[in-house]
Formats: sequence, structure tokens, C-alpha cells
Amino acid sequence: MTVEGNSEVILRLVAFAAIFGAMAVFELWSPRLERAEMMGALKSRRWFTNLSMVILSSLLLRLIFPAAAVGTALWAQANGYGLFPALGLNPVIGGILAFIVLDFAVWLEHVASHKIPLLWRIHRMHHADTGFDVTTALRFHPLEIVLSMFWKAAVIIALGAPPVSVLLFEIVLNGTAMFNHSNIDLPRRIDGHLRKLLVTPDMHRVHHSTLRRETDSNYGFNFPFWDRIFRTYNAQPSAGHAKMEIGLKNWRDGRPAGLLWSLLLPFRKS
Repeated sequence: MTVEGNSEVILRLVAFAAIFGAMAVFELWSPRLERAEMMGALKSRRWFTNLSMVILSSLLLRLIFPAAAVGTALWAQANGYGLFPALGLNPVIGGILAFIVLDFAVWLEHVASHKIPLLWRIHRMHHADTGFDVTTALRFHPLEIVLSMFWKAAVIIALGAPPVSVLLFEIVLNGTAMFNHSNIDLPRRIDGHLRKLLVTPDMHRVHHSTLRRETDSNYGFNFPFWDRIFRTYNAQPSAGHAKMEIGLKNWRDGRPAGLLWSLLLPFRKS
């Protein structure tokens, strides 16, 4: 299998539309939380802002980094760069290892975005959302998306990651992020089994708590292993999912639902 021309963009768009649509319908059919910020006019404002953010981020990324992750992998492959080609690693094994290493790299980047003050100023826009649904997965500041791409590109080049595995990783990461940010009500038994292999909405929702000790846990977007290995796993919010506060304590009103306010948040002092 090869990645050529516009096939990457088409595959990612189709996967995005299918997963987003499925999660949006599931949320309407069986919501986990039913709150004012996830209904009516405020939900409409939140959705407009969060969807606008992913459009702005995509445009900026294509402008600054037109090759994106898959293009970087193709370039590294054409020039023979990276650890895997140097070792003569089987492409299938290299693809599996690349997927795992990239997932850890994204987890590590997420931890850094909470621990390094400058990165947190940018990342906190994601956490300012007072709701928690499929669109929250798209609510990342354009600056963070660009920085994240540079980080992933560096890892891809260092590994010499196969382009197909990079494409698969990007699709899966985007899909699992929409899944684990979605406001869907999974049966508790299914959630308990599933979170051993995949980050579930109930697991990741803890990370969006206003309580710092809970925000500093459950960093994973895809695999749940890293949080267990590095002891940042938190099974449940202390107040329970129905009563937990979501967002940031400084901004518990409707301001985070505004597009301009959200774009300017990294430049605010408080």
C-alpha cells in the first residue's frame, strides 16, 4: 500500500466526517451528561467556535507546514532518513513500532503542555470549554496544532516511520480523540473493559475537571497504557461524572464559547 497525491487528504476527510457524524448522533441518542452548556443556544455557540477552530487550524497548518505528517514521512522515506531504515527493519514491524512510539510522543507532548507554563497558556484554550462533547476534541488553538506538527515531524524523521503507518496513526488519533471527548453514555461494564485498551469518554472526562489534581491525570488520547505506566491514571472524578465541574475555574461563564475570546486566550495574563 502506498500514499500518493491527494489520497491522504481524502481518506482523512472521509474518516473525520464518518466518526464525527457517528459520535454526534450517539450523543443525541444517549447523552452521558445533560447540562445547559451542552444544549440550546450555548451549545450552538460552542459548536460554532470549536468547529471554526479546527478549520482555522487546518488552514494555518497547510500554510506553514504543507507537507504535514504523511508528507514528512514520504520525504524521510525518499531520502532514507531515520532509525528504522538504518537498521533495515521490516516495514510491517517498523509500522507497528512507529504507531506505538508516535502515540507515546503525543502523550508526552500533552504532559508537557500542562507542565511548561508557555505551552499551558496555549493549551488551556482546549480546557476552557465548559462543555464536553465531540466538538471539544476539535478545540485546539491553531498555534498548538502547528507546534504539535513540528514535534510529530521530528519523531517521524528520527524514526523513518513508514508513511502508511503515519497516515493510519493520524486517522486513528483523530478518531479516538473525537470518541473519548464525546458525551456518550457507555454502559459501565463496557467502559470498564474498554478502557484497558482504549481511552474512553469517562476516562478522559476526568482530565477536563476544574480540579488541578484531576486535570493532571489521564493524558492519553488513544492508548491508556502510558497513564498507568507513569502513574497519572485516575479512574473517576471525586465528585462523580454527574456533578463534576468541567473547564477552568477562572472562566465558568459563557466567554469560552466565543471564537475571538478563545483565540486570544493564550495572550491573556490571568
